[in-house]
Amino acid sequence: MHVAYNLLHLVPGETGGAEVYARRLLPALRKAERELEMTLFLGGAAAGEDWGGGVEVVPLRFDPRSRVRRVLAEQTLLPAAVRRAATDLLHNVFNTAPSVLPVRQVTTIHDLVFKRHPETHGLLAKGVEILVPLAARRSERVITDSEASKSDIVRFLGLSADRVDVAPLGPGIPEEGEGPPPQEIRRRFELGDSPLVLSVLAKRPHKNAARLIDAFALVPNGVLVMPGYSTGYEQELRQRIDAAGLGERVRLLGWVDDALLDGLYRAADCFVFPSLAEGFGLPVLEAMIRGAPVACSNTTSLPEVAGDAALLFDPLDVEAIAVSIQRILEDHELAERLRAAGRARARRFSW
Repeated sequence: MHVAYNLLHLVPGETGGAEVYARRLLPALRKAERELEMTLFLGGAAAGEDWGGGVEVVPLRFDPRSRVRRVLAEQTLLPAAVRRAATDLLHNVFNTAPSVLPVRQVTTIHDLVFKRHPETHGLLAKGVEILVPLAARRSERVITDSEASKSDIVRFLGLSADRVDVAPLGPGIPEEGEGPPPQEIRRRFELGDSPLVLSVLAKRPHKNAARLIDAFALVPNGVLVMPGYSTGYEQELRQRIDAAGLGERVRLLGWVDDALLDGLYRAADCFVFPSLAEGFGLPVLEAMIRGAPVACSNTTSLPEVAGDAALLFDPLDVEAIAVSIQRILEDHELAERLRAAGRARARRFSW
């Protein structure tokens, strides 16, 4: 079978969990089905990368840094390119799809956060409101990451449940990563004797970093390290950190590479994930794999990922977030139980 993959929305380092999905899923598909013929449609720098042997890469000429141009390329350049490639199927992996296509297509819709929290897309929310439902209608089937996302797709987009397939994700960074050892992490981030509280999240409103900062002000010890790709919202977070008097206790990072992220997870005394809505929640899985004790939101998909291997809290309750962090930092028996339970839970997930 000859399958094409729509990766036009991939901008390295700027696409969050959807980028991780594309980069981890495609090698797993090649490994699982050696006879699968794969053609990848990409733009910009991603088209120049090595995507592995036996894979055809077709670069399309447009600027993927512009979301508007990505959408235009998807609706105009991509259908013609798929026709020339003579593929049997197009898999759209970034939520949206061409409205007219000469072959069948399936689309992965990771989440409908724009329905629950439209502020996270700003001025682009109206476009997403049109494009994602259109992709769902034009696709033979829809793939999504969790039962929670499937429920949203059925509820908000009006799709029949039997057209939506749930395929939980695997780890975002390889389990056998060789990141810096904990002592190097502690030296690099000037932690001294303070516990390391880690939260890996993009700087977007629905990730709930603002409440996490307010909660951390109630935690008397520890240093909070927050890697994740930057947005214009980051300046508001920095102001909040300063207003809370946490300038010396919070490290607000941008996107970090897999090796450093692996080291941070392994060095963490507590991993906290306060997101208001997730299609899956890869950072929770990644933290559990590496033995970090986890506290996370009790909303959307996160209980599906964490199971009983994490402390769950109401992400709207600042005090509840603070109490969860403090319990893990102070109760070493609890922390060790969560480490063991997290590793066992994580083994259920793979690509």
